[in-house]
Amino acid sequence: MKKFDNGNDRYDYSAIISRGVYDWPGQRRLAVYFALNIEGFELGRNPGNDFTSMPSAPYHRGYAYRDYGNRVGVWRIHRLFEQFEFPLAILANGSVYDVCPEVLDAFRRRGDEMVGHGRTNSERQADMTPEAERGMLQDVRAMFERYEGRPPAGWLGPFISQSPQTPELLKELGWTYMLDWWFDDQPMWFRTNNGPILAVPYPSMELNDLPAYVNRGASDKEFTRMAIDAFDEQLEESAQYPMVYCLSLHTFLTGQPHRIRQLRRILSHIARHRDQIWLTTPGAIAEHVVQLPPGTVPIR
Repeated sequence: MKKFDNGNDRYDYSAIISRGVYDWPGQRRLAVYFALNIEGFELGRNPGNDFTSMPSAPYHRGYAYRDYGNRVGVWRIHRLFEQFEFPLAILANGSVYDVCPEVLDAFRRRGDEMVGHGRTNSERQADMTPEAERGMLQDVRAMFERYEGRPPAGWLGPFISQSPQTPELLKELGWTYMLDWWFDDQPMWFRTNNGPILAVPYPSMELNDLPAYVNRGASDKEFTRMAIDAFDEQLEESAQYPMVYCLSLHTFLTGQPHRIRQLRRILSHIARHRDQIWLTTPGAIAEHVVQLPPGTVPIR
């Protein structure tokens, strides 16, 4: 019988129950990180649905809604994470450095990780030629080097969009991990023609406030329940093998006053288990995996 070819040559099937077991730092088994999307948009270019109807030019409602996140919502989130002393991964568009640099200044002072997230959320990699995409990635890298003193280790494409050549370009230009592919609860090596790049788990579909609220119509309380239930379940499962839990937030969604109260409930619950988990960032997760003995994380 002819072997079925599913067209995916990027990684092999690997059952989580059949892999080698390892620990995170402190002999913990559940790594927990929070990703905060801080995005910039261009007025007149479609920023996405404004959640009431499909927008039309000049897309001012969607632009204004998202701008609220950088003017007001982000400061509520910043204050809450300061109170709980939780680290953050900041998924930053390069344009934020130009439009509202004081936002990123505040998280830099906290020592949070800065993750590359495109030039602006008004463009998608899937729409770019290889030359244009390479230029965009080079622009982002140069901007991070200018403001952060070093290039970003991690990448998440705007709209979680990739072109066929994105993994190769990321590896070529020095990125060590990406968040675009969520196919596991553990970091996995991902093949490129330029050598492997690490895929760190990121909740692109589930524990991400944007698809939860906008695409699936979850209520604020439902999202809180999902976030807490997932944490509790993964904490129990981590007795068997290491796992990654991540909550993905957007400033203009979770930064609304009614949702900050829900986020406080989530963080309060997780804080009660602080001594059982590794509160970290995706960059630290990637660094830990790279240092594991060869073969611990499957790659062929």
